This record gives sequence, C-alpha cells and structure tokens, in this order.
Amino acid sequence: MMVEKWLVFLVVVLWGLAGPVSARTKTDALRGELLYSTHCIGCHNSQLHWRDRKAASNWASLKAEVERWQNTSGLGWREEDVTDVAHYLNTLYYRFPEPQADGASTADASAPGYPR
Repeated sequence: MMVEKWLVFLVVVLWGLAGPVSARTKTDALRGELLYSTHCIGCHNSQLHWRDRKAASNWASLKAEVERWQNTSGLGWREEDVTDVAHYLNTLYYRFPEPQADGASTADASAPGYPR
C-alpha cells in the first residue's frame, strides 16, 4: 500500500515537472490507471462498469461520475486527475466519443490499446 502511494506521488511530481500538454499522452492514460488502481479499485471492480444500469451514458456523465466519487471520497483531485481517470475508464470499458482540445469529438483516437 505504501509503495502504491509513493508511486502516485512520484507520478504526480513528474507530471507537474513536465508541464501542460495539449494532446492526450500515454502518460495521461497511465496516470488515470494508477489513480484508479490506488483509490477506486478497492470498492469498484470490473462488474460495476459492465452492469446493465450504468450511471454513465456518455463522456460527460462518465466524467461527472468520476468527479462525484472523488469528492465523496475526499480525494481532492484536480481537473486533470478526474479527466485522466475518466479517460482510463472510457478506454477500458465504455468507448464513448471524447471531446478533443479543438472541440471535435473522437471515439478515442490516441488512447493506448487496453483490453476490453
């Protein structure tokens, strides 16, 4: 458990040093996976995301659910953290079209190939 927290800290520090980038990167997806694995997987398993009555029905509602649960858990995530976790979940389970920086929408053009 301590190792996981140290890894999250290290990733967050390195992310801050790298500065903002406009395109989604593999690092963003890995950050999302790490945050989810560290803070969420204890209560959420894959069955939650595959059930018939999903709380998320599109990208905006998925992101809102991540925001809601991080608030409920008192995690204090930044907008980038919420987006990275939502992106990770979307890539792994949902496949909703995501808005790009230029306002266009894509079905996940730059995401790494997570198994479905």
